[in-house]
Amino acid sequence: MTSPELAHLELLAEVDATVAELRAWADSTPDWPPARAAQSLLSRLVVRSESLRIRLEAPLVVATLGGTGTGKSTLVNALAGEEVTSSGKERPTTRMPKLVCRPDISPESLGLPANVAHVHHCESPTLRDLVLLDCPDPDTTEDVEASATNLDRLRHLLPHCDVLLVTGTQQKYRSARVNKELARAASGAKIVFVQTHADTDADVREDWRAHLTDEYQVGEMFFVDSVQALKDAQSEIAPRGEFARLTDFLNRELSRSTANRIRRANFLELVQETLAACENKIKVGQAAIDSLDAAITENRGRLSSRLIVQLCEELLVSRRQWESRLLGEVTSRFGFSPFSLVLRAYHGFGGLMASAALTRVRTPGQLALWGAWQAGRKLRGSKKTKEAVEAMEETVAWSWDEAELRTAAIIVSGHAQEAGLSTDELRVETFQESAADAGASFVKRASGQLQDVVKRLAGKHTHWWTRVRYEVLLLAMLGLIVFHLGKNFFWLNLIGPMVGRVDVETAPPIEGLPFFLQAAFWLLVWSMLLVWMFLSRLRRGLKREINTLADRWNTEAPATGLFTGLENRILGIKQFSARLERLQLSVDELLGKVTQPASGLTWRKEESPAGS
Repeated sequence: MTSPELAHLELLAEVDATVAELRAWADSTPDWPPARAAQSLLSRLVVRSESLRIRLEAPLVVATLGGTGTGKSTLVNALAGEEVTSSGKERPTTRMPKLVCRPDISPESLGLPANVAHVHHCESPTLRDLVLLDCPDPDTTEDVEASATNLDRLRHLLPHCDVLLVTGTQQKYRSARVNKELARAASGAKIVFVQTHADTDADVREDWRAHLTDEYQVGEMFFVDSVQALKDAQSEIAPRGEFARLTDFLNRELSRSTANRIRRANFLELVQETLAACENKIKVGQAAIDSLDAAITENRGRLSSRLIVQLCEELLVSRRQWESRLLGEVTSRFGFSPFSLVLRAYHGFGGLMASAALTRVRTPGQLALWGAWQAGRKLRGSKKTKEAVEAMEETVAWSWDEAELRTAAIIVSGHAQEAGLSTDELRVETFQESAADAGASFVKRASGQLQDVVKRLAGKHTHWWTRVRYEVLLLAMLGLIVFHLGKNFFWLNLIGPMVGRVDVETAPPIEGLPFFLQAAFWLLVWSMLLVWMFLSRLRRGLKREINTLADRWNTEAPATGLFTGLENRILGIKQFSARLERLQLSVDELLGKVTQPASGLTWRKEESPAGS
């Protein structure tokens, strides 16, 4: 395979890959007005790329562009070496486009629409690697047909052109209409500026160049006498002067060896400019999207903070439930011992109280505690328990009143409408359902986290060195009571009198029921004191854990389920914009690898030509 063939295949692969990426990006367009506008631009580019692919093996299309009377047709005739299109004083001269090409070339092979121009076949050496297209004048709207004007036909043709020969005269080189059409057509085309009427006009190329410098990287400019050049060609005289320089320039810079480079650069520059236009459209709407995102974050954070504060307060205030759960976990780990018996007795009474309270949950905090309390139990058959489970999702909605939810929905809805996004999910009924679901989901997570806290605290407070302290203190009280009973019975009333160490008349009587009642009372008081000390440790530990959980909940945002639909669309828009940035970088990188066309050609500065 020869190098030109390989280069051609590489060109096809690059064009196909770029178009495939553009189509994939367009297919991911979110339902957002700026994105749809960008998609519309991109669709036009994809259609343009199909035309480019057809023309890859065809000669370059070199079109004339200039105001009425600037010598476009005369220049075409001079380049062709014969009078192939009419020219004269009558204005506008060019009404129907004229395509001048070799006999083996047809408009279809150039990707031009059928019947778009009159075709004239010519064997001029200039047409070896290019075709000439004499375009209608842009500064007239004279009807060609009932449904088309010269300007319409011009705009229809220019996207199919590779190089533009822009003609001007001393009087008409600053035409606003021509400059406007040139700016529209400059995307995807290279430009050559030619001042005509060299036989009558002064040379204004420097002033013309200065006028163009702000928008274009101006290359070679020519000052020719097209009429004399045509006469020389008809007299078989070799081109002379500036016209000879122009023909040499066209033959050299627009040869077949550079055609692919020019087309590839034109296409990539067109892609680059289109993507820049898409980026501008997206940036226009990006501020509203950012405001919407900030509004969602702010209102969700406010609702989340309300839920977290309420939950934490209830967890700290409603101690009966968590004490019951904690004691249940602790006693299951303590095993059998005196103090564990005290804890089991206390837990049994507390469990009865907690069970009665569970059927009356009314807040998310109580609901979370209920979930943690029930985590280790099997729920079967109980009608009350079943009703509590079914009421779980409804209960959490009581954290936010209707006015609070309505306010958040109205604020976010206003930002969404400004951004051009649908607000169906922010209707009152729908939003309240979302709030209930979000709260229920959070309470479910909180219950699981509380269960973990309970297990961790239970493990922390059932180590042997903790248990020893409470067991010793409890056994000390029991020991005192037993010691007093033993001394009273054995020493003071049995052994002491027998050995004469205790006077029978002064010896106290054997302890009866009053002593046992007092002993039971003080044993109960002592046991409750130890239980209180133990529970105080648990409460302090749980309070610290709840504060830690609160910090974690603030990070997790309990109201995550709110505004989910809008948030997903915002994410899609951000991904769409990020993909556009990656496409732009890819095109810029590809442009950097493309050899820059000859420096004598002109391009628009904002197109950032290949290799620059």
